[in-house]
Amino acid sequence: MNFFTHIQNRFFRRVAVISAATFLGAAVANTQEIVTHRDLSLDAALTVAQGALAKCHADGYNVSLTILDSSGLVKIQIRGDGTGPHTLEHSRRKAYTAFTFKRTSAETAKAWAVSTTPPPVIEGTVGAAGGVPIRIGAEVIGAIGVSGAPGGEKDEACAVAGISKVSSFLK
Repeated sequence: MNFFTHIQNRFFRRVAVISAATFLGAAVANTQEIVTHRDLSLDAALTVAQGALAKCHADGYNVSLTILDSSGLVKIQIRGDGTGPHTLEHSRRKAYTAFTFKRTSAETAKAWAVSTTPPPVIEGTVGAAGGVPIRIGAEVIGAIGVSGAPGGEKDEACAVAGISKVSSFLK
């Protein structure tokens, strides 16, 4: 290798290293943005819970309910008077199913029932009606699950009634 070729190779290697560093630096800089998300306030979650409980009580049902936040974690959980011990956990699973699949737990149960493959095994999900996602537009910002009424469709009606109490904020 002659002197000129050696200098030329060193030059191109340095250019390649500087170009790669510049490119990677720009890529890293673009990933350092702040991520924001919407979530239910405690007051909004309490309003949803009170609306769901009021509907179920008006219909004569004692229920338990769970409201999840935008991370899928429990924001509020209430075990109603006269409910079985299983209703609290069942309400959480219904809410988690609605949150996970971004549709009502009843829609998920129906999809599982007609599927030719087994449903996915996701810990904490359940194929029972009563879970409803809480949305702002298409974005799921939480979910509610209700359990204890005589039938999942009645649980779901209570959940929907609760969400309707904050519908003006969900636009």
